[in-house]
Amino acid sequence: MNASFCLRRPLARAVLAFAVPLSAVLAVLVAPCAQAAGTTPPIGKTTLIAAIVPNYPPFEYKDPATDKLMGFDVDLGEALAAKLGVKLQWEETSFDQMMNALTTHRVDVILSGMTDLPSRRDAVDFLDYITTGPQFYTVKARAGEFPDMLALCGKTVGTSRRTSFPDDIAKWSNANCVKAGKKPINVVGTNGSSDARVQLRQARLDAAVQGGETLPYQNSIEENAYAPIGKPFLSQYTGIGISKSSPAINAGLTSALNQLIADGTYQKLLAKWGLQAHGVQKAVLNADN
Repeated sequence: MNASFCLRRPLARAVLAFAVPLSAVLAVLVAPCAQAAGTTPPIGKTTLIAAIVPNYPPFEYKDPATDKLMGFDVDLGEALAAKLGVKLQWEETSFDQMMNALTTHRVDVILSGMTDLPSRRDAVDFLDYITTGPQFYTVKARAGEFPDMLALCGKTVGTSRRTSFPDDIAKWSNANCVKAGKKPINVVGTNGSSDARVQLRQARLDAAVQGGETLPYQNSIEENAYAPIGKPFLSQYTGIGISKSSPAINAGLTSALNQLIADGTYQKLLAKWGLQAHGVQKAVLNADN
């Protein structure tokens, strides 16, 4: 609201009505107008710096033609910043450096498809905004070899070593393959999901694991090259990482996300990126399934 307009209309009514002296009218009106014209958002800063690793479509990636950041997380980040009335600055980094960048305040948040894990909560809070789950899959030509997940026992399965998926696969293997007297899965750590897919196509892996919510997008751009094996074998949350020493940012983003859910913006973004089945009903902090 323009400050002069803020003063002009109520002031005119008061003076014309001779209800109160001019000095009293000014005293009442100056404080609210100053607040309306102020520049300090609820998070205490005008620019929110967000760490991102753009290699996880459809959450974050770069348009090959324009090199522009794209994806659900990118759109969500921009929508959250708009609700808060701040500028959003993306800081590209490596997955290994994101937590350190947050705890040393080089960035304000992590908005890059990071799974909310109890082991990561010692220094970081997670504002959970979508549900996820690791999914076994293989190349379409070998789908017949894996009628169910138990067919993976004794096979070589690759996944990004920088995620929780290697441990998740090992735990599943122990609870299912080993318990059934079968050989355990041979877990191979890869340099990201794209590397796992390359090794899968080269037949260096029998199967791979990535977030089940990302596989439909990958098939949409690779002509249905991959076949899921079973269903996601865990249910997890992806969250916005926020330093525990940044309560104002935490409160501001929680409120902004709930507003986006309430006004339908969040649901539209889910639909845009084919993630409708993975939405949350409200913002939750450090949620456990």
